[in-house]
Amino acid sequence: MKKVVKFGGSSLASARQFKKVGEIIWSDKSRRYVVPSAPGKRNDKDEKVTDLLYQCYDAASQGRSYKKILEKIKNRYNDIIDGLGLDLNLDHEFQRIEENFVAAVGRDYAGSRGEYLNGLVMACYLNYEFIDAAEVIFFDDNGNLEAEYTDHELSERLANVERAVIPGFYGAKHDGTIKTFSRGGSDVTGSIVAKAIHADMYENWTDVSGMLVTDPRIVENPEVIETVTYKELRELAYMGASVLHEDAIFPVRKEGIPINIRNTNRPEDKGTLIVESTCRKPRHTITGIAGKKGFCSINIEKAMMNSEVGFGRRVLSVFEQYGINFEHMPSGIDTMTIYVHQSEFEDYEQSVIAGIHRAVEPDTLEMESDLALLAVVGRGMRSARGTAGRIFSALAHARVNVKMIDQGSSEWNIIIGVKNDDFETAIKAIYDIFVTAEL
Repeated sequence: MKKVVKFGGSSLASARQFKKVGEIIWSDKSRRYVVPSAPGKRNDKDEKVTDLLYQCYDAASQGRSYKKILEKIKNRYNDIIDGLGLDLNLDHEFQRIEENFVAAVGRDYAGSRGEYLNGLVMACYLNYEFIDAAEVIFFDDNGNLEAEYTDHELSERLANVERAVIPGFYGAKHDGTIKTFSRGGSDVTGSIVAKAIHADMYENWTDVSGMLVTDPRIVENPEVIETVTYKELRELAYMGASVLHEDAIFPVRKEGIPINIRNTNRPEDKGTLIVESTCRKPRHTITGIAGKKGFCSINIEKAMMNSEVGFGRRVLSVFEQYGINFEHMPSGIDTMTIYVHQSEFEDYEQSVIAGIHRAVEPDTLEMESDLALLAVVGRGMRSARGTAGRIFSALAHARVNVKMIDQGSSEWNIIIGVKNDDFETAIKAIYDIFVTAEL
């Protein structure tokens, strides 16, 4: 069995955290490939090493004083090395980094050095082989990941390597220029490595015990989701749930490799398992609740709208003309409502309204602002009767007025529109009826 294990910045912020990580890796011999992030914050007042590296680079490349920031970065790594009792000296690495910073080689290079140095420390601590991500993860001249070439090169490099540390967050162009991932960071690297070695599991270790049913800032101590499918995850992530970025999921999803989100500080917790599909019956009817504020609606009414071929296309072409994406589009026989991000729409609202009038000549056109959309997602909803009824009942009891409801054809998600002011109340009400009441 082969596992790829990725550890986030909070998991590697200090020697104490490193020791926890070491115990996790050594407790399971199948954890053979390790992807570390740069050291994160040790406390709320602390700074991430990556932020310090950017500050140091900006100062050095612009000819300003940078020595104190560089010393602070050195101290972070030396504290970890000393705390682990390692025979490791990074002075040569820091000398090269300083030279490159002064030479202004690029902010991507600066941002990547946190993972690079942490990879050296991790490899020394575990006695694993260190493989520089710049030698196995490739980007084209435009900065796009060369997925197939990377997969081939990485597979060949790791074929005869029993145990290795591959730093997250970066790779290189073919001329050697360092390039970082724009989103997803080390999560993406872990996923790429898992695909390359045909891993049985990709474990993503962080500071939470898995995905939560909803935002803990709204519902106190929400339950952890035991198992979630990629399909459910995509729906929740799209509506604002804080989970792995899509770029970090695609490589392993394509290979059918499950992801396990685990807590470094509570390794006994099972965390959340992310899978392609599952026969496991969910604990609750719903899997998760997510949402966003800041939408507005444009409601178009026109008699006999349904008989006009191309009506919807003409309306949407107006939004397209101004580069505005629509989020949802519930419609009736003579009505059509478009939900868009208010911040994207406001600058063009009068132009869009005029454009719609010219395109379809509506009888009336009304707008409503300060709306929120929330998604209730779950594979259990498909076989559960009365799910929508329970949602309406819970919202009515909480005195929340529903502005819109839109159910996908898959029956796995229901989108609900409410006023911004009712957003938190709505989420609490739905959580209570589907989770708290089902415990």
